Amino acid sequence: MPTACNLHNYILMSTAIKVENLGKKYIIQHQQQSRYQYNSLGESLSRGIKSLGKNLLHPFHSNTKAESAEEFWALKDINFEIKQGDRVGIIGRNGAGKSTLLKILSRITHPSTGRITINGRVSSLLEVGTGFHPELTGRENIFLNGAILGMHKKEIQRKFDEIVDFAEVEKFLDTPVKHYSSGMYVRLAFAVAAHLEPEILIVDEVLAVGDFEFQKKCLGRMEKAGNEGKTVLFVSHNIASIRKLCRVGVLLIDGQINLFSDIEQVISKYLTTSTPVNPCYKSKEEFRMITKQYFVNDASVLNSSENLCGTFHIGETINFKFRIKRGLLKKTMGGIKAALEIRSNDGLKIANIISSDCSFQIDSFDDQIGLLINIEDIRLYPGEYILSIWVGTLDSHETYDYANECIRFEIVSGGKLTTRNLPRNDGLFFFTPKWSTV
Repeated sequence: MPTACNLHNYILMSTAIKVENLGKKYIIQHQQQSRYQYNSLGESLSRGIKSLGKNLLHPFHSNTKAESAEEFWALKDINFEIKQGDRVGIIGRNGAGKSTLLKILSRITHPSTGRITINGRVSSLLEVGTGFHPELTGRENIFLNGAILGMHKKEIQRKFDEIVDFAEVEKFLDTPVKHYSSGMYVRLAFAVAAHLEPEILIVDEVLAVGDFEFQKKCLGRMEKAGNEGKTVLFVSHNIASIRKLCRVGVLLIDGQINLFSDIEQVISKYLTTSTPVNPCYKSKEEFRMITKQYFVNDASVLNSSENLCGTFHIGETINFKFRIKRGLLKKTMGGIKAALEIRSNDGLKIANIISSDCSFQIDSFDDQIGLLINIEDIRLYPGEYILSIWVGTLDSHETYDYANECIRFEIVSGGKLTTRNLPRNDGLFFFTPKWSTV
């Protein structure tokens, strides 16, 4: 039978990270001047000299009108508890406070309020070259990072070959890391962070710097760490990577926790609150290059009656309509073609519908031309989808215009094909083929 003391220690050690009433406050200074005003170095120096003169002549004069301060809470009232072995994905829009939270957990930044309890050795990779000294070689930085983590020299030597093999930098091992490319930097930094036996591994979006194979290898390593009982905290805008690696999720909105739950629930909440459905797009010609020969002027999503619509059931008819307009450059450069790219809201490319693949020819026109793409039986699973439109030369050697993520539409459960409530993570395409016995 465990004693009360041993039971308390077990409960404490089964919790890797506990955060209570955490907050981080910054003071933002505002100068009373136009937001569009630009000051040269000479003007800044002149203003500084004038201010110094006023302070000397009127030492007790308050200058509060010239500058004001504002409190900004990057994080506020953060409370959660992470168990040992959990793989936690932290997601949210830019500015939600994700990186600030990781910096506090990594003891890089001090919190303004609250308390953090961490049980275990933490290794973090928050930006390219975290913890590296640029003048030291790759070999020296491996030992330096190991020492910072509290490891003995023999422990580092035991892992050394594995780190070098993972990072694939053996040829440049004795070169100062200031000469490394960003990719080499990240490979070595992640290899060190992941292999020097931390109990808690914290990784920010930095992996986006690496190529696909390296990202795949890193995700595999973090998954292995979680299976070995290590705790992993992972921040990424790549929802597919978050879904593959993590079991628990934290959704941050405006510096506060909106949801802390199963990863699929958190992803679903994030995708439905990130950007509203927008079934129409209007180009602003004044921001276009005046020499552009063709560009996408406007676009919309329509239902079977060709009325503007942003929400569809599985199996309904959906129409994409857009106009291509000729720019100021009137000289004909040959034939053109257009393409529609459909992505899921988590960034996965679903389809690339190209006019030439459909044996459709875009004839020459003087001012503008309207195009309608009709899909009579949309079979996408429920979720939000993003449409981008491309216009270019017939041989694809030149892009005239790319209206990136210009339209958003939504597929919902129900309709003529099924009354079931289909979860988004069930798949991409809803098929109802003919069944028979053989």
